Amino acid sequence: MDGGQPSLEPAAAGPSIPGPSVIAPLRAVVRLRRRVCLLRKRRLLPPGTGSASGAGTPRPGCGSRAPHADLDQPQFFTFDGPAQLPSRTPRKRRRRSRVVLYPETSRKCRPHAERRSRAQRCLLLLVAIVGFQVLNAIENLDDNAQRYDLDGLEKALQRAVFGQPAAVGRIVALLRDYLATHVHSRPLLLALHGPSGVGKSHVGRLLARHFRAVLEGGALVLQYHARHHCPEPRAAQACREELAGLVADVVARAEAEEKTPLVVLDEAELLPPALLDELHGFLQPQRAHHFHNAIYVLLSSAGGSEITRFVLQNASRALPQRSDGARGAHGDRDGAAAAQAEEELRARLRALLVREHPLWQAAAIVPFLLLDKRDVVNCFRDEMAGEGFFPEPARAELLAAQLSYYRVAGREFAVTGCKQVVARVNLL
Repeated sequence: MDGGQPSLEPAAAGPSIPGPSVIAPLRAVVRLRRRVCLLRKRRLLPPGTGSASGAGTPRPGCGSRAPHADLDQPQFFTFDGPAQLPSRTPRKRRRRSRVVLYPETSRKCRPHAERRSRAQRCLLLLVAIVGFQVLNAIENLDDNAQRYDLDGLEKALQRAVFGQPAAVGRIVALLRDYLATHVHSRPLLLALHGPSGVGKSHVGRLLARHFRAVLEGGALVLQYHARHHCPEPRAAQACREELAGLVADVVARAEAEEKTPLVVLDEAELLPPALLDELHGFLQPQRAHHFHNAIYVLLSSAGGSEITRFVLQNASRALPQRSDGARGAHGDRDGAAAAQAEEELRARLRALLVREHPLWQAAAIVPFLLLDKRDVVNCFRDEMAGEGFFPEPARAELLAAQLSYYRVAGREFAVTGCKQVVARVNLL
């Protein structure tokens, strides 16, 4: 063996080549490294440039063998070139807040609520009190208005008063506004003016009858006739003292019962200046508060000539509204013209009446216009039915034709209104 014969054992080889168990992990590491280098290149390149443009310096560890990695890169079909694919940034996943679950046997610990100041609580209490007071006031308004049955009063006036729809509507509207509450700062003064026979005294009687019915007694309704209570020979000072005592008694009873009294003064044009001064004193704010909760109605023919002149001059300009709701040929336009004419008439009457006494400065003036022939016929029919006669239209028109009329612009206005209707029917 030592003599130079070759040994049967294999000679020791050089460095040993790693077996297949070592090469496979290395290849996997190389592939992962190439994939990482490729992804880094995509992030560094601006959009619109390819990976082969040469822009940028390759990172260490990423050699020129990166193009071979394109074979391993997955390809997607798009209409744009491969270089125009936008870089995709991975979306950050929103971390959901975990719900803290407490054991059923343990007590849940929650943060203490913020302490509210006492001022905030007082403010809430104040808002609740104000809201309650407002609701209570609204209920009281409805109860006070329902006590006087103004809807029934309106129907009664429309049924019994002919040719005065505008005056009736204004009277009811003023009463609704005033009787909506019991406490007032000043009384309501209604001044009904118009020529003789147009229905002023009739409206005064209807108002007195209605208030006696709703107020359950006549103690809170006072009807004062100038010609009856204060005749010509009687001294004006005595009449003034008597009127002051009557009004004081009525308003005192009404204040005790928490109701609104009604004082009707007919033929107010015959009242002496001393009585007008006394009435004007009732309207002053210096008087006791129970004098402010009252309704005064003055029935006067003062200004009747002015109303007659105005109606005859404007007969062709505006047609007054009928009781059946008709407004004439032009509808709403004529209704607006009639309302404007009535407002102008009230302004004229106020300027005329204030010259006589300042009482009418604080009054709500309601003018009563002249009656048309058709309205006079309705007066005859109503009176005939009340006296037991059959209200035949032809007979009523025959009786109405016997009266005197103003004939202007194709219309006929009665000179004396319905004043002679009762006497004519009594002759039947």
